[in-house]
Amino acid sequence: MKKLLGLFIVSVLISCGSIETTTQKNASNAQTSYKINTVAFYNLENLFDPENDESVLDEYSPIMEMSEGLREDVYQKKLKNMAAVIAQIGTSDAKNAPAIIGVCEVENRRVLEDLTREPAILEYDYGIVHYNSPDARGIDVALLYQKRLFQPINSNSHRLMIYETDDPSKRIFTRDQLVVSGKLDGELIHLIVNHWPSRSGGEAKSRFKREKAAALNKHIIDSLQAIDPYAKVITMGDLNDGPYNSSLKEVLNTKSEIEEVELKGLYNPMENMQKKGIGTIAYRDSWDLFDQIIMSKPLTEKDYSSYRYYKAGVYNPTFLSNPAGRYKGYPFRSFADGGFSGGYSDHFPVYIYLIKEQQ
Repeated sequence: MKKLLGLFIVSVLISCGSIETTTQKNASNAQTSYKINTVAFYNLENLFDPENDESVLDEYSPIMEMSEGLREDVYQKKLKNMAAVIAQIGTSDAKNAPAIIGVCEVENRRVLEDLTREPAILEYDYGIVHYNSPDARGIDVALLYQKRLFQPINSNSHRLMIYETDDPSKRIFTRDQLVVSGKLDGELIHLIVNHWPSRSGGEAKSRFKREKAAALNKHIIDSLQAIDPYAKVITMGDLNDGPYNSSLKEVLNTKSEIEEVELKGLYNPMENMQKKGIGTIAYRDSWDLFDQIIMSKPLTEKDYSSYRYYKAGVYNPTFLSNPAGRYKGYPFRSFADGGFSGGYSDHFPVYIYLIKEQQ
């Protein structure tokens, strides 16, 4: 907090939707309040509806592998669990659910509409930005936003064109990258939601796919910055790579320290978190941080007359972790051993706080 708000902060008090600080100025006390909003990302782990859609390969959904009589019940439990998590992300500081949340592994717009109607988040009146992707598994990315806090101005979906290296005529069908530009409390901000290709077949063999995804991401960001070098851009998602991989460090050229970021550069607050052993996904007793939120330099500057980055985190309360057994401590996933396990997702959600001075 001292780093962000200066050496003159005497005390910090968190209030509903704002941070209030008391500072010493000209030998008199002056109180400054800061609005705070959460931007988050969450992999919803196979949020499919219980209906068979022949236009997508929804047989890959665990729900579709269950008996028809169980599907609706499991679907409702899954929705309830996802909404319960979303309602709590960022509330420790913001005292409010995320103003904006990117999601992935959703089948269609219907599941998003059903999710936003869940009692746990109904009061937040989330809007939806969603496009169908050509992904082979039938899963998409989307953006949810509190309508009273964020107003979309423009959105589009960018197709990721990848082909097999051993057969350039064969296309690999994967998720599009969603771009939404809009105003957060009146300020223009650009958001990109990603779900980069998986590591199926091994990290090394599949690496080129994620590097292609990163190249598309960079092209989108470059296009926004060509219009406005000071554009506030946030790119987020399940990248299926850690902050240290070539897709991030070489293609996107992300930096782990704010001081190293040049005007059109990108800051990745998750890199130092990963170095400390913090992760969002576990595999063979090893943690990694595939879920990331990355931002352009203008969001990291210290002029809080407009929204700036405050801090980042992984939302990993105890109830989101497997309580016992071989995978104790891993993210408590929804589906395991061919059935519904009662959990949430195989990924922990991530978030950042944006703050600005209240007028």
